[in-house]
Amino acid sequence: MKKIAKVLFIVLFLGKNIQLFAQNNRINTRESIGWYNYFGTFKLTSKVSLHTEYQWRRNNFITTWQQSLLRTGINYQLRPNVLFRVGYAWIETFPYGEIPINGLGRDFTEHRIFQMAQLTQKEGVVDISHRFMLEQRFVGRYSSASEEQEDEFPLLHRMRYMVRLQMPLKGTLIKDKTPYVALYDEVFIGFGQNVNANVFDQNRIGILLGYRFNKHIRVEAGYLNQIVQFGRQINGQPVFQNNNGLILNAYLTY
Repeated sequence: MKKIAKVLFIVLFLGKNIQLFAQNNRINTRESIGWYNYFGTFKLTSKVSLHTEYQWRRNNFITTWQQSLLRTGINYQLRPNVLFRVGYAWIETFPYGEIPINGLGRDFTEHRIFQMAQLTQKEGVVDISHRFMLEQRFVGRYSSASEEQEDEFPLLHRMRYMVRLQMPLKGTLIKDKTPYVALYDEVFIGFGQNVNANVFDQNRIGILLGYRFNKHIRVEAGYLNQIVQFGRQINGQPVFQNNNGLILNAYLTY
């Protein structure tokens, strides 16, 4: 229980301090978002599987676009508690909200290559996972207002760390026909030559209720808080976007 308490403290400490940091800046915007996500894993061999994923990210909960994210990859299960993944993602970001992310108020495309390592452990009835990711992001931008499409794709580097805790609401294991609760925090840090005004890129906190129907299907729904720092400033001031809303996840495993 002491280890669980320490991990939980780290989750809450990271999220709370990042929120306080964001609130102390002069320019803050707020949006209401809804993320509706599919995750699929399809086993190819005893250790190798295919990862598929689509995230339908909406603003005003569901009425307008925030982002479209399609991601795929290859998993390698080194050990029961150690998973590696490499893959590719295609992201479309739209000019949503009070202050659009793109300075010209336009949508933009991102092509992303990523590498991931995930470590899992069990402490009593609590399952804990640690996910580490490196991303090489080719983010589209417009060299001038006269350009109708992105004509530059500079390379941006980002690292991510997520800690997630989940536990069954009945019994001691999450198995078939078991409800559960989950809490996670993920921080994003930019680095490298082309990092802009946002070394701190964003932070996400989620609180979820889940249900495992069987070994193939489980679903989750809950609350998501996302803080995004723009890669640009306005009048020399950093811009933070504070998003709160709904998240719905569906997982398929075969």
